[in-house]
Amino acid sequence: MENNSTAKYYVVRRQAVPEVLLKVVEAKKLLESGKVKTVNEAALQLGISRSSFYKYKDDIHEFHDSLQGTTLTLTFQMNDELGLLSDVLKLIAEFGANILTIHQSIPLNGVASLSISIQVLPTTGDITDMVVSLENMSGIHKVQIAGRSADIS
Repeated sequence: MENNSTAKYYVVRRQAVPEVLLKVVEAKKLLESGKVKTVNEAALQLGISRSSFYKYKDDIHEFHDSLQGTTLTLTFQMNDELGLLSDVLKLIAEFGANILTIHQSIPLNGVASLSISIQVLPTTGDITDMVVSLENMSGIHKVQIAGRSADIS
């Protein structure tokens, strides 16, 4: 199994994605929209098992050709090290994303949870490259895109 520091991302055409993964994406949409209330309902409606949903839900996300005008929320854990948050913010700035919010928990056992919401701008670099760069930073653990929403401007 890959660890996060060597995780890779791929962009593939829809027809190359196994049907179960596409159904997991659809199940997530049903849950987010409120059309179903439980994972069990979504799984039954789409003809997949709940275990398939839970196995893949964090690893499959729908990709959009243009994320411009989108707010992404990144979550991860980071070591409580002097200057590490500054390095994270600098990296995000280097990719040209606009930082909207930052929430950091009080570190427990030397590790803090962090949530950063960013706005994807026309000048923002490749988000996948940014996430991989964050994952490869010393002291950063388990980077995830926790949410995505269209900006209201």
